[in-house]
Amino acid sequence: MSSREDNRFSARAARYARVGANVGGVAARIAGARLMGGDSDAANAAALGKALGGLKGPIMKMAQLFATIPDALPPEYAEALQKLQSDAPPMGAAFVKRRMQAELGPDWQDRFGSFDLKPAAAASLGQVHRATTREGLPLACKLQYPDMASAVEADIQQLDLLFSMHRRMSPAVDTREILKEVSERVREELHYRQEAQHAALYRHMLAEVPEVTVPEIHDDLSTERLLTMGWLEGRKLLDFKDADLETRNRIAVAMFKAWWVPFMRFGVIHGDPHLGNYTVRSESGVATGINLLDYGCIRIFPARFVGGVVDLYRGLLEGDLARVSKAYDTWGFHGLRSELIDTLTLWAKFIYGPILDDRVRTVANGIAPGQYGRREAFQVHKVLKEKGPITIPREFVFMDRAAVGLGSVFLHLSAEMNFARLFQETIADFDESRVAERQAEALRAVGLPPLVDRSAPSSRTARS
Repeated sequence: MSSREDNRFSARAARYARVGANVGGVAARIAGARLMGGDSDAANAAALGKALGGLKGPIMKMAQLFATIPDALPPEYAEALQKLQSDAPPMGAAFVKRRMQAELGPDWQDRFGSFDLKPAAAASLGQVHRATTREGLPLACKLQYPDMASAVEADIQQLDLLFSMHRRMSPAVDTREILKEVSERVREELHYRQEAQHAALYRHMLAEVPEVTVPEIHDDLSTERLLTMGWLEGRKLLDFKDADLETRNRIAVAMFKAWWVPFMRFGVIHGDPHLGNYTVRSESGVATGINLLDYGCIRIFPARFVGGVVDLYRGLLEGDLARVSKAYDTWGFHGLRSELIDTLTLWAKFIYGPILDDRVRTVANGIAPGQYGRREAFQVHKVLKEKGPITIPREFVFMDRAAVGLGSVFLHLSAEMNFARLFQETIADFDESRVAERQAEALRAVGLPPLVDRSAPSSRTARS
């Protein structure tokens, strides 16, 4: 075994030990409390948050994803995990030079006009450096941290341990399919060539949406672990929290279109609407739209799944329970009893609330941000404890994650809009077969393989 392989093995072993000690210690504490009849979810949740916060890296990203699924975790755990921040310590200049040489060769610096060795931003899987082309065009270079594949696999194994224990002790929700989906998406985030294709896909899908800007990819300066894009100037979204209402609403409309247009027209979802993935662009000091910066967490859905979203919306709007039930079945919630359908519908009405209410309103509709959704989550938890467990289908995970995340952005902006009218405009000409055609055309245009819908019944027909 070479020294380089030894180093990789050592890093992987160290990661397993560090994650295992932190997560395993909390898992043992939870198990002990349950065996002794104690009720210490709040204390255990705080311990879990502290353990994961000290680790950083991909385990935090996965834990935060779990935290957005209703009742996948006790409320105390979800609240603790949602507070985590992905602020991994950056790589130093010497280390960056070695990483860049490994990706682009010994003459890598000659391929840029300039390259700032100090990162402009650091996250859970990599860090971003400012640079320029030899012609002077501004660039953003996302460089992956070393041994991330090993770290991801170590973290997945330890989260599996933690959540398998939770399933045995509090089986309201079966989290196995959720873990499969989250694991697959986080693994995909390691492949920057695929992320480059996803960025190209978004440029294609949003070509007629001037409110949203997608960066240009520089393939000649990109590899599997280095992604080089055009640098898009903009300010942080939270800088506009206290802007005038017209400005905040303009940003919110751009966010709405950035998310809903790709999904409703092409069946593609941005599964991580984190505040840090957007900046606001402006002209002469006036906010004109948003920059969409990150494409690591993209989910492509079969057209039937998009049809299920429309079915659920119209079923809730018209009180058509048969259509609501059909939507759940389309999403993979098979064989549900009436009590569980009612419980899912409680959560769906909360998520869909703003687009069902044809008037100008905020997302929270007068509810304090800290209390938003808590009543619904408590009721869901209560019924699932009595009537569950329920298995959350894989395809539902990022739909829910993105909807909650997008709602959070609207909450931060305190936007006051008619969300229902915006949604009605988006689905005005909806046709499931046309979604499939557009998706196939878009994937072909950027060199991505067509989506194979293996779970679709052969007898399913298109909806309009």
